[in-house]
Amino acid sequence: MVGPYLEKEGYDVSYAYDGLEAERQFSQSQSGYDLVILDLMLPHKNGMEVLQTIRATSLVPVLILSAKDGEVDKALGLGFGADDYLSKPFSLIELTARIKAAIRRANYTAQPVPSAALKAQRIHIGGLVVDTETYEVERDGIPVKLTSKEFGILKMFVTHPGKVFTKAQIYASVWNDHYYGDENIINVHMRRLREKLEVDPSNPRYIKTLWGIGYKLEVDQA
Repeated sequence: MVGPYLEKEGYDVSYAYDGLEAERQFSQSQSGYDLVILDLMLPHKNGMEVLQTIRATSLVPVLILSAKDGEVDKALGLGFGADDYLSKPFSLIELTARIKAAIRRANYTAQPVPSAALKAQRIHIGGLVVDTETYEVERDGIPVKLTSKEFGILKMFVTHPGKVFTKAQIYASVWNDHYYGDENIINVHMRRLREKLEVDPSNPRYIKTLWGIGYKLEVDQA
């Protein structure tokens, strides 16, 4: 149902009917994919395992499509690096809109940032080094691999140290979409970002929470 509909919308679609086939096609693709639509309940290898394999080598947008619509499954899927989650049953119109938005965000994030627009290409914050042109991040000299969303959030903070951002502002800027109050998406991405950047994520050194307001980059670290 999904494939033929997307083909009519002008997309080139590849099909995989189990997890192992999905991993094989992804690894052997010569030109790469602009987006992956991933079910969770797959034969041979489940969707979460496939997602982990994809995230080990690629930041391609991944949209989870599944009947498992519980909050735990949503948090787990987004925590492993999924970019969006759509529960069955779903509207093909909504699916197409989310696909377009995900590809648009990925293309926007992938565009190099003119160094003249920033004070410096490589921004040093305590033990962090963030390169806004190559999208590389280091913590205490060790490379840190971020998803496109995680880097988008971090970039907001390091280019505006001390400024407080609400969840709505973060979502509007990084997701390039209207915020409908789904705090779970922001919370999961912030937790994952802190797990990668902080020595003690429960007591963050860099990105501070202002309860009831939002988040900010600690000025003392800038």
